[in-house]
Amino acid sequence: MKKEVKTVVYDDELRLEAYRFEGIKQPFPNHFHEYYVLGFAEGGRRMLSCKNKEYIIEKGNIVLFNPGDNHGCVQIGEGRFDYRGFHISEEIMADLAEEITGKRKFPGFSQNVIYDEEAAGYMRPLHEMVMEGRAGFGKEEALLLLVSVLMEKYGQPFEKCIPECREEIEKACVYMEQHFAGHIYLDQICRYAGLSKSTLLRAFTKEKGITPYRYLETIRINEAKRLLGEGMMPSMAAMETGFSDQSHFTNYFNSVIGLAPGMYREIFFEKSKDDKNET
Repeated sequence: MKKEVKTVVYDDELRLEAYRFEGIKQPFPNHFHEYYVLGFAEGGRRMLSCKNKEYIIEKGNIVLFNPGDNHGCVQIGEGRFDYRGFHISEEIMADLAEEITGKRKFPGFSQNVIYDEEAAGYMRPLHEMVMEGRAGFGKEEALLLLVSVLMEKYGQPFEKCIPECREEIEKACVYMEQHFAGHIYLDQICRYAGLSKSTLLRAFTKEKGITPYRYLETIRINEAKRLLGEGMMPSMAAMETGFSDQSHFTNYFNSVIGLAPGMYREIFFEKSKDDKNET
């Protein structure tokens, strides 16, 4: 049986995260990120659900997720999934867009799953350079060329990637974003949004693609990532982000990010300490 391997690195020069998952079989529940995801399937097949549409991902496919795009995937068949990916913050993507177009605006990608040999020709070598820790401007050049191709072929104003939402649903989102660290009850969200429970659940899921509870937990996980990267211990990060149960936090973090909280902290916080010691 093929061994499951998960490797994650942070590139200081490009200021992005690179993921390499090999032999993966675990499903990923519906969730979203606050950053861009550029991914490449090396092998295996997955059923992807993204923004209420379904896709088959297989070898050679590139996935493009804008910040806020809800998505989840499950394995198809017995073959395990091999995947390369980049996580790029909104700030860095805006920097790249400004370099390419001269305008500092968030780009948006019009398609979530593509097959593009030109883009793949930049993505795979770039990913290998990052994973191997190579220095030099070759990486920056490859990243700019990759993003240039993607923006030229699949780019659109970021505003077009954001579906129209009822005002009440946006109010529900704001309430959860402001109170995620505490105990939140459905009654509180409904009163703030001005909707009944059944209406909120139906409308929220239809417009956001995930349930209100899943939205809340995704906000908590994104904040937990930040705290872990700053060195906070997993038990404290769980408490600070509203997870009263350490086991639930660990399991959910792993299901969404693909790494245990302790491993995530070790990769990003320990590296940041090493970098400071070198300066």
